[in-house]
Amino acid sequence: MSPSNPADQFRLDSRVCVVTGASSGLGARFARVLVAAGASVVVAARRAERLADLVAELGEDVAHAVAVDVTTPEGPKMLIDAAIERFGRIDVLVNNAGSSNVAPALDYTAEEFRSEIELNLIAPYALSRLAAAAMIASGAGGVVINLGSILGHGGGGKLKVPGYAASKGGVHNLTRELASEWASKGVRVNAIAPAWFQTEMNDEMFGTDGGMKYITDNTPMRRPGNEGELDGALLFLASDASTYVTGHVLNVDGGWTAV
Repeated sequence: MSPSNPADQFRLDSRVCVVTGASSGLGARFARVLVAAGASVVVAARRAERLADLVAELGEDVAHAVAVDVTTPEGPKMLIDAAIERFGRIDVLVNNAGSSNVAPALDYTAEEFRSEIELNLIAPYALSRLAAAAMIASGAGGVVINLGSILGHGGGGKLKVPGYAASKGGVHNLTRELASEWASKGVRVNAIAPAWFQTEMNDEMFGTDGGMKYITDNTPMRRPGNEGELDGALLFLASDASTYVTGHVLNVDGGWTAV
């Protein structure tokens, strides 16, 4: 039977979403979009004052801040427990927290590499398994959305980002693995792989003529992504619009990976 209003599939009324890396950039945007679609959100990051400002903007009735370092042994459990304590459950986890360090591999120590893998890959795994356990135990299932990257599909080339490229490639295949393990349990796992969207993490790239030329020359649309151009992908994967989609890496890249 056709829905009376197909747009209703994208609503998130009464859903509870957890967003990591929410103190700025894409994470803060994601929190705003999820609330606008009807969800309550738990926003997590290390910068407590930024989170407090975001909660004040969104409203304490629908938003809750957890200042946490998800790379610590206790961080992931603390976040998941805090979300359940505040709102009673978790329906959607958005693993957005991450970092990118530019350095040639010969100059990038194993310890620096390990630190980047810890935030970009191990923390999402730790959070996903805890959130999925709660989703499965509730009987309602849920959704995990990982933030990958176009650089998870191949090497960075001139960019020289060994830790970032390796971790995002891992995120993509972790997405497929967890999706295959949890599909029968009612938990869907997908990823968004953006191309170039301006955030604090890549301000230097956007702030130079050479950086912008690299982006425009290598993107078939000849421009970076604009604010809001990830909103649709997020809502699609978080909502009932994608109930038969799991294990998918959705590129939002202006054609970058098509050529």
